[in-house]
Amino acid sequence: MSGRLDGKIALVTGARRGIGRGIALELAKEGADVAVNDLVGDDGQLDAVVGEIQALGRRALGVVADVRQAAAVAAMVERVERELGPLDILVNNAGVESIIPFLEISEAEWERVTHTNLKGEWLCAQAVARQMVARGRGGAIINIGSVQAGMVLPGRTHYAPSKRAIEALTANLAVELAPHGIRVNCIHPGLIDTEMTAWVMKDPQVLPQVLERIALHRAGQPAEIGRAAVFFASDDASYVTGQSLYVDGGFQIL
Repeated sequence: MSGRLDGKIALVTGARRGIGRGIALELAKEGADVAVNDLVGDDGQLDAVVGEIQALGRRALGVVADVRQAAAVAAMVERVERELGPLDILVNNAGVESIIPFLEISEAEWERVTHTNLKGEWLCAQAVARQMVARGRGGAIINIGSVQAGMVLPGRTHYAPSKRAIEALTANLAVELAPHGIRVNCIHPGLIDTEMTAWVMKDPQVLPQVLERIALHRAGQPAEIGRAAVFFASDDASYVTGQSLYVDGGFQIL
C-alpha cells in the first residue's frame, strides 16, 4: 500500500455494494478513513462493507440516508464529520437505472432516476463543499457518471440525460470551487461486473454482443473504478479538475 490518502476522511454514497463498495475499499487501502452511505441499511451489506474497511486498519462508518433529500444529506454530513472528522473527499456514487422505452416512462420514474442520479450529487456536493470552504483547506469531489453519457442505448432516455448532466455539474463546480482549493472531477464507468449488470453478465446471448463493442473485450471490476477514484482524490491529481474520465475498456470509443 502506497498510503496516498493517509490521514484523509472520505464519504462514498451508494456504497453498500457494487461500484460504491469497490471505491470505498480502494480508498481505505490507500489510507483513508471511510464513511459509506446507502438508502438501504437493513440487509447487512452496509455493515459488511464497514467491517471490510475496518479489517484494513481504517476507521469506518455506515450511514443510511436518502441523497435526494436535503435535510437527510445535511444530517449525514454532520454525523460523518462528528464521528470521523472533517471530510477531505466526497465520492458521489449513489445512482439508479432502469430500462424503459421512451413512450412508456412515467413522471414518477423520471423523477426517481434524475433526482437520485443528478439532484443527489448536487445536494451532497453542496453540503460537503460548504464545510470544505468554511475550513479553507481544500478537498476533492468525485462524481460518478456513466458511459451512457457519451453513447446512445435503447430505453435510457431518462437515465442517460441524468448522467450526461453530471459532466456539466462537474465542470461548473470545478470552476466555482477552484478558488477554495477544491478539485471536482467525474468518472464514467462502462460495463462493470456488479449486481446492477448481472442481467447482462449472466445472459449467454447478450453478453457476447456487449463485449464485442468493448475494445478490451471484457467487463471491468469495481476496484478498477476505485483506483481511478483514488487518483482523483490524491495529490497525484493535484493539477486536475473539471475533467470526465471514461473507465470503460474502450466501450464509448467504438
